[in-house]
Amino acid sequence: MANCLVDALLAGAKTAPKTPFATAADGTIYDRAALALGARKMATALIDQGVLPGDRVAAQVGKSLASLELYLGTVMAGGIFLPLNTAYTAAEVSYFLGNATPRVFVCDPAEQAGLISVAEAVGTQTVLTLDGKGEGTLADAQSQAPPLEQPIPRDPDDLAAILYTSGTTGRSKGAMLSHQALLSNSNTLTDLWRFTEADVLIHALPIYHTHGLFVATNVALLSGASLIFLPGFDADVILEAMPQATALMGVPTFYTRLLADPRLTPDRAANMRLFISGSAPLLAETHRDWEARTGHRILERYGMTETNMNTSNPYEGERRPGTVGFPLPDVALRIMGEDGVEVTPGEIGVIEVRGPNVFSGYWQMPEKTAEELRPDGWFITGDLGRVDAEGYVTIVGRAKDLIISGGFNVYPKEVESLIDDLPGVLESAVIGVPHPDFGEAVVALVVPDGSGAVSKDSILAGIGDQLAKFKRPKEVLFLDALPRNTMGKVQKAAFRADYSDLFKG
Repeated sequence: MANCLVDALLAGAKTAPKTPFATAADGTIYDRAALALGARKMATALIDQGVLPGDRVAAQVGKSLASLELYLGTVMAGGIFLPLNTAYTAAEVSYFLGNATPRVFVCDPAEQAGLISVAEAVGTQTVLTLDGKGEGTLADAQSQAPPLEQPIPRDPDDLAAILYTSGTTGRSKGAMLSHQALLSNSNTLTDLWRFTEADVLIHALPIYHTHGLFVATNVALLSGASLIFLPGFDADVILEAMPQATALMGVPTFYTRLLADPRLTPDRAANMRLFISGSAPLLAETHRDWEARTGHRILERYGMTETNMNTSNPYEGERRPGTVGFPLPDVALRIMGEDGVEVTPGEIGVIEVRGPNVFSGYWQMPEKTAEELRPDGWFITGDLGRVDAEGYVTIVGRAKDLIISGGFNVYPKEVESLIDDLPGVLESAVIGVPHPDFGEAVVALVVPDGSGAVSKDSILAGIGDQLAKFKRPKEVLFLDALPRNTMGKVQKAAFRADYSDLFKG
């Protein structure tokens, strides 16, 4: 019996061991054999620390090739990998460790002193270190460990990872992802996006999240593609890498920042075949500007912590701005109304998906699992969307972001799209805040583009004849920027809290 995920991801180490896997920021090239050897030694080091099949290994570490070896080594040892955002505070880490009860916690050496007591307080006895250069006590143990001869066998339904949701409302939930869920989705994306051993993917995403770890990294491993492995987003380095690369996976801020650089030209992007965006909505204006500047149409897709990827605009065919394309070949998608009945095409409802990519439930939260994962396998995403007559899926917001003003439903995305198209507007976010008469009032938070061509009156006049009165903002506020999390998602829950007293007395 095989360790199905690791055996598939590291198959290239046997068939083409000297093929480059990653070029680090300092120019060092790592081949597939070196990656596999590092993972096998990491697996032994973890087993020596008491990791047994099914044990969790939590990691709050910087991005490095060693951290990828930690991911692969954990799964190779039969464990469950639990990556944590490097921005989480000690209090947040305490919650995750207490909930997941990992056998081993790996952190940055610089944070070790403050996190040992946190880990011990919740019962995690083994704390090891690994920094962004791949150095630390875990790296020392890895260097002394013999390579694991054979990966620990695991079934397709066994867990390979737990990823915690961003937790914008209530406590974060640990989404349990099986070997099958990760492997099936990565195989589908490899085929759909036409990745091969000829590809060179610019990897500037964090690897504590689905996008950077289970999409970018897994797809490269399965397809034989190589990575330009960067510690984070750096416009200078990415633009310099483009002539040698073929693909980029990014969040919307990657593309807006690159557009602000005059060095982005058709010639610089001539060798590129694919630009992919996800993790947050991409403005239609960004789509248009990118095509005008580079000659390429960005491919936008839709995924979640609980499911990895669900939909994608087509590789061949129209990549339609404002949509996230079609359901993946092995993913079923439906739009459900409040009455529990599927809506007619074009109507807005809650998106539900079903397929081999869907998670197994929430760790230690059976009640939450029962609320969101139906017995027949349909996952209630909480995203509001619609499917047009041609099958394109459009996301209009989160169900939790839905504004009910005077008894009428207001979908923030509809209002934001109109505001974003106005002269002088860089971007906007629309939220609902408590109102004594309407229950909730629509409030627009607007970031000007610096031209001075926008005001509250110009915004209200510009959208007034395109929206019913109940959808129009009761207030327009101007901000220097919209706070986002590390994956580019606007933090609307924080906005709602900040402006909850706006219409009081």
